[in-house]
Amino acid sequence: MPDAPEAIRIDRFVEKQFKVSPRYELLPDGVLGYTAFGQSGVTAIVITTALDEEGGSVSERRIRTTLAHEAGHGLLHTHLFALGEKPLKLFEDGHNQPEILCRDVHGTPRESRYDGRWWEFQANRAIGGLLMPRGLVTKAAAPFCEERGGLGLSALKEDQRERAARELAEIFDVNPAVARIRLDDVFARNESGQLTL
Repeated sequence: MPDAPEAIRIDRFVEKQFKVSPRYELLPDGVLGYTAFGQSGVTAIVITTALDEEGGSVSERRIRTTLAHEAGHGLLHTHLFALGEKPLKLFEDGHNQPEILCRDVHGTPRESRYDGRWWEFQANRAIGGLLMPRGLVTKAAAPFCEERGGLGLSALKEDQRERAARELAEIFDVNPAVARIRLDDVFARNESGQLTL
């Protein structure tokens, strides 16, 4: 992990943590990537070549996000395969299916839909923690914060939230949506206007 806020080398994390190098393959439309598991853990993390072919910073950021999502599966779900407890409804079509979890898209690029697969929800939540570690986010967001309450806790100024998201997206090389979600995790919005512990 870097000492100062900067883009996390998620590809390097995958290589060190799981002892596999991410690879690119042509995947079915809508599938951004997948994680393959064996008895000893993660055996492959694969990203669709379609993301790489798009080019540009948005594409690069989608690749990084997909790698983080797949790393989330590796960190959170390896035990399901090592223990033989596969997620319900993932492998309905037979026992000879490859043991994988995949990241896919639903509908249009702007449409966001959660279809109830808990393992995908968990892998999505891992993206922020892997690409934007809490300590580095706190440092990077400091110019957009103020001390509040009797304890002087640091809180993100509501009128600076969007500006902070854009700035942190650049610093951590993530899409602004990822930065917004992570800022909401680290600096939760309080509807009442009062900080709570």
